[in-house]
Amino acid sequence: MAREKFQTLTEQMFYILLCLRQEQCGADIMAQVTALTQGRVTVGPGTLYNLLEQFQSTGMIRETKVEGRKRSYLITGAGQTALDEEYRRLRLLAADYEALTGREGLL
Repeated sequence: MAREKFQTLTEQMFYILLCLRQEQCGADIMAQVTALTQGRVTVGPGTLYNLLEQFQSTGMIRETKVEGRKRSYLITGAGQTALDEEYRRLRLLAADYEALTGREGLL
């Protein structure tokens, strides 16, 4: 059975949407993802702009400003819902791990 598009998010997708809770352009998104994750997750320009286009076409983000080639974006209600659902999914995975291993707080 094929997975529905954006049913689950990759780390890069998750962090892009998370960053877009505030209006940002692509360069700012790439820098914030790297800083937020302390370099654990990076988003290159090809991946970023492909995902921004896909998110925009599905109504998860909207373009807010165009200044020459610089475009800024902001998450929409649909994007926030997807982000919230992914967060809940990840918390359930962690809870299952903790229940099965008896271990929590490994960070």
